[in-house]
Amino acid sequence: MAKPTIFLHVTHLFLSFSGVLHNVTAVAVVEDDIRCLQGLKNSLTDPNGYLNSWNFLNYSTGFICKFVGVNCWNDRENRVLGLTLPSMDLSGQLPDALKYCSSVTTLDLSGNRFSGPIPSEICSWIPFLVSLDLSNNRFSGSIPAELGNCTYLNKLVLNNNKLSGNIPPAISCLRRLKVLSLANNNLSGSIPPFSGLSDFEFRGNRHLCGWRLAKCG
Repeated sequence: MAKPTIFLHVTHLFLSFSGVLHNVTAVAVVEDDIRCLQGLKNSLTDPNGYLNSWNFLNYSTGFICKFVGVNCWNDRENRVLGLTLPSMDLSGQLPDALKYCSSVTTLDLSGNRFSGPIPSEICSWIPFLVSLDLSNNRFSGSIPAELGNCTYLNKLVLNNNKLSGNIPPAISCLRRLKVLSLANNNLSGSIPPFSGLSDFEFRGNRHLCGWRLAKCG
């Protein structure tokens, strides 16, 4: 009769340990999302005070879900699903604090004054991105070929920036990509062959050619 007792005791310990491990993991994930938003706020210039609601003094359940531009999985979890911060006159560069928002599927920073390069690590920071809108900013440099690693990407909007160089062929291999806007940049070279796009725009790049634009010489 001793063996069943020992088995039940061991099973109880295992379940208790599993529950503790789950809680520790959940707390760590929540802390990551908070760290992401703190890092984003601290790195940006916000002249109109749109991010003043991002107050980290009260760690109640779902508190970050009340922040301007923050969408959560649900109001009872401090898990960030989307960051939507368009036309707020925010400025600065994209910080690596975004790597702590690994559950984000939508990132919309359009219509601001962000500058510098688009980080090549963005798809490893936010691997489940479905929609990325960085349009109408001041991003410069090349379009990272690593955007081809955003395998869930359905919408990529980068128009009206100062991006230069070629369009990386890796982007044309994104099977889920339906919406692509690269208009009004300084891109050059030939457009790689895309398939499956339902909405696209390449105009306003003087040295870009091929596909739906003028033939390359």
